[in-house]
Amino acid sequence: MNIHWNATALKPLPTGKVMPTGWLRNQLRIQADGLSGHLDEFWPDIMNSKWIGGDAEGWERGPYWLDGFVPLAVLLNDEKLLCKVRRWMDYIIEHQHEDGWLGSKEGAVAGDENVNMDPWPQFVLFKAMAQWQEATGDSRIVPTMLRALKRIKSLLEEKPLESWAKMRWPDLALGIHWLYERTNEDWLLELAALAQKQGYNWRVHFDNFAFTERQPQWTLEDHVVNNAMAIKEPAVRFRSSGDGPEFVRQYINTLDHYHGQATGVFSGDESLAGQNPSQGTELCSVVEYMFSLETALAAYGEPDFADRLERIAFNALPATFKPDMWAHQYDQQANQIACTVTETPIYTNNSSESNLYGLEPNFGCCTANMHQGWPKFASSLWMTGYDDSLTALAWAPCEVDAGKLRITVVTNYPFEDIVQVIVHASKPTSCSLRLRIPGWAEGATVAIDSGPKQTATAGTFFTINREWHGEITIHLHFPMPVRTQTRYNGAVSIERGPLIFALNIREEWRQLKGEAPHADWEVLPTTPWNYALELDRESPAESLVFEHREVGNCPFSPDGAPILAKAKGRLVPEWGTDRGAAAPPPQSPVSTKEPFEELVLLPYGCTNLRMTELPTL
Repeated sequence: MNIHWNATALKPLPTGKVMPTGWLRNQLRIQADGLSGHLDEFWPDIMNSKWIGGDAEGWERGPYWLDGFVPLAVLLNDEKLLCKVRRWMDYIIEHQHEDGWLGSKEGAVAGDENVNMDPWPQFVLFKAMAQWQEATGDSRIVPTMLRALKRIKSLLEEKPLESWAKMRWPDLALGIHWLYERTNEDWLLELAALAQKQGYNWRVHFDNFAFTERQPQWTLEDHVVNNAMAIKEPAVRFRSSGDGPEFVRQYINTLDHYHGQATGVFSGDESLAGQNPSQGTELCSVVEYMFSLETALAAYGEPDFADRLERIAFNALPATFKPDMWAHQYDQQANQIACTVTETPIYTNNSSESNLYGLEPNFGCCTANMHQGWPKFASSLWMTGYDDSLTALAWAPCEVDAGKLRITVVTNYPFEDIVQVIVHASKPTSCSLRLRIPGWAEGATVAIDSGPKQTATAGTFFTINREWHGEITIHLHFPMPVRTQTRYNGAVSIERGPLIFALNIREEWRQLKGEAPHADWEVLPTTPWNYALELDRESPAESLVFEHREVGNCPFSPDGAPILAKAKGRLVPEWGTDRGAAAPPPQSPVSTKEPFEELVLLPYGCTNLRMTELPTL
């Protein structure tokens, strides 16, 4: 069977070669000290998982947790966390079935024939195993995966992919591709081609997009997480087809047009749900969208994919967690005025508890899957080219071990506009450095050591070709103009750099059930939310005053926000609620006789209650 094999534009560095520092490492530490680092101690579906010999869920939740927990443990180099990973890896590998199958053959619950011999959870497990092998060199991983994939191959020849596995075939192909690069065994590419043939045709899905409105009930085709995972499908298909990045853009633009939210994600309370900023977005879709973009960045190396990745990572990702990361939401809302149990919620499919901050609101898939967001983002900040060049894709403080070169990124970005890239060379080394200039950063400059500032073009890579020796510091300045988007009913959202700003609503937290710290919480507003802004949309900076604060240990919190904006607005008394959520914004411009008030806007990711899309006066 003659199958093409196309090289990706970039190669992700092995897990552990990009290590977070500064605020990013603090964020991973918060995550490890919260739910992520402790789920296996009290949550039955991890603590007693069938994957490690227990009697609880043995389907997707264990692999989901492991897929984010492995890089979290590695990036923090935390021995306690690493020991937990070893326990899981040892058990799974040592209990591989004679036919190669990994995990329980009974799936979610014993005797449930609907999930028996379901290969889908192994797709996720392969991603976790690959990261573990890269970080540790564990010699058992490659032969274990080969045996498992041979069993999956024989299974697919008997029974084609169906249900979740059919929709999510690109995740299987990713594991196959990773293994092929290490073994060059041609049957692996044949298996990847078989998975694609049996899998759902996402190309046809987006060419003939049928889900242009809020969907009345969910199907696999309109499921928000499936669509977020599908964004990487062209980048996976590329390995055999050579298709370009325009297909990724088509998928993104289609979802933006019909269901987009200000933070760069799209709505979905199981099914796609339109552009209403109160509708909500499932946490699983946030982290899977990020992983899709990281996959597309490796395949194509296009800087606009990194712009979108930062937008989601710095806004939608942190906002859906309690600041200490001991609780999360199932659905976050761009306009989120309260997190309460509502008898008739606004969601099409999800429960009345879906926007609570808790352990397992609505459904436990997000409790299992949420962990990959920050660690995989950190691992994807830099990648390498096949010519040994190094490419900075997203910006955050980190250290990069690239062999002959070591790179230290010192920055408080995205809260500040200065980035320093310090290149350390133990001996003279010729290497190209490609530094992403964000698409919004008009007038960006680059200076090497004390040399002159050079203008860099927004939305491109600034390339430095030279011989590196000793220590050289590159100074980057990314001007952060204030920008606006016109949103639902003509409402406005405000952006500065990669950050979205939202009206901060003061809050009261009430423990609803469970045991602290992993309890379920209602969050109630203590200040009004229904304002219209006094804003010049063409020159928004003239209507806002920004204030900077020190970047502390918990920047993604209302009290720790390193930057805020002050604006003027008036209450709109007739703007009320709809099923416990903010009603759609009244059509702009609005008139009201209420007095002007000073309003405080915070970065979206620093808020728990917020109004992101507001009408203008």
